[in-house]
Amino acid sequence: MKGIAEGGAGLRRGWNVRPTAIALVLLAFYGILRYGVPAWDVEWVAPDVYFRVVTSVALLATVLGAAVGVAGDRLRNLKVIFVGLAFLSLVGLVTLHALSSSGVWVPASRAPVAVTLGSVLAASFWLWLSGLPADHPVVAAFGKWKSALVPIWAVVLFAFVMTGVWFPRVLDRIPADHPLVEGAVTAVGLAFTVAAGWSYERSYRFFRFPIQRAMATGCYCLAVLQIVMVTSQQWRLSWWMSHLLLLAFLIVAVIGIVRQYGHEKSLTNALRALFAADPFRRVSDGLSPYVQNLVEETERRDPHIAGHNYRVAVYALRLAEEMGLEREKLRALGQGALVHDVGKMDVPEHILNKKGPLTPEERAVIERHPVTGYDLCKQLGFMREELEVIRHHHERWDGTGYPDGLSGEDIPLLARIAAVADVYDALTSDRSYRPAWRPEQAMEYLKQERGKQFDPQCVDAWFRMCARDPDFGEPAPRQARNVSTSRSGTVGNAGG
Repeated sequence: MKGIAEGGAGLRRGWNVRPTAIALVLLAFYGILRYGVPAWDVEWVAPDVYFRVVTSVALLATVLGAAVGVAGDRLRNLKVIFVGLAFLSLVGLVTLHALSSSGVWVPASRAPVAVTLGSVLAASFWLWLSGLPADHPVVAAFGKWKSALVPIWAVVLFAFVMTGVWFPRVLDRIPADHPLVEGAVTAVGLAFTVAAGWSYERSYRFFRFPIQRAMATGCYCLAVLQIVMVTSQQWRLSWWMSHLLLLAFLIVAVIGIVRQYGHEKSLTNALRALFAADPFRRVSDGLSPYVQNLVEETERRDPHIAGHNYRVAVYALRLAEEMGLEREKLRALGQGALVHDVGKMDVPEHILNKKGPLTPEERAVIERHPVTGYDLCKQLGFMREELEVIRHHHERWDGTGYPDGLSGEDIPLLARIAAVADVYDALTSDRSYRPAWRPEQAMEYLKQERGKQFDPQCVDAWFRMCARDPDFGEPAPRQARNVSTSRSGTVGNAGG
């Protein structure tokens, strides 16, 4: 998968210090301050300052957390949603911690200890989930509730904070300051954050995406924060360091998300795309520029297939609308179709551009691209429906396709729809090994392969659509080429 790694590396910018090195430096600095030179660890008791600073940061980050969670839902990206939930976990509960520690609203009690441990443990859990592949069973289970996760979690946090504000003695019943409880919770939280950080850092070493480096750094900052929390003394300089680490985690994570999923050319256009009503506009404009870079590189390696992925997305969305699919399914189909051939980044150029028939060995290399693309996109947080399009768009109705040999309705519906669109565009486009077919020839092929290669219902819907719009096969390619001409993120690859 060298080609994919190079494609991701092509858009790297700036600082490239390893996240583990940053964490070790922070940990060493804390150790020197707390234990090496105790005279430096001066006491600064400033509850009013602490209250104003921490609550301001907490409330601001609460807004950011909600915004990131909603953006993740719009982008159909579980990693972004889980990071937003981690933000909410930290800042919603840290607000109560600030109120408790300063004595402004909540009477002095043991509540701050329980709140702090609970907030960091919850945030660590969500970060651990964000570092898992999108097809992990736990992630898939939460993914079924993706649209409800942010509001439900916000309500839970609000209820917890209000309990602490109005009934602080309830939290006093939690033995959070007991050494065994504190040690166990800290150990679990550290395990979650270190596992998440290591997962992100390991992925970054291969794929070189900025969100992976940013999240690895953020996770390790949170791990150091947990150590500082349980070993520092309140109001000492080392204790104040934990709040700087919290702020650093939030800033680093937000920067990583913006660099990964925001468009450099126009933030306004990126935000507009997230809330666009048109499914194709939303998935095309909302696609990560780093993923666009991968498919753009694929197109560069095979100039015969310029605009293929965009045209497949247009065809697939029109077909899905004809079949009555709901808007959420359209979004998933459009995004999956746009990157369905990204795995061909790993196919050597001499195979992609070969003018004659492929040898069995070369065919085997080509047939690995759905799994390669699937493995890449699951690390980027693509959801199950998109991943199914990427992995299964070359399956056949009769079970003779690849990579898994699925047949009939065992093939996910979105992949069956994408297969029709993919083959039609491949047949009606020039290739290095043959000229483009006429639309009527491609239509005849779809008819012949009905019930063999293709789902009969998908083919029937295609013909119904073409009967109402005889020019359907012609305008879409021109439309897609216009899109790719006006955007730097053109995509394409050989289909079928």
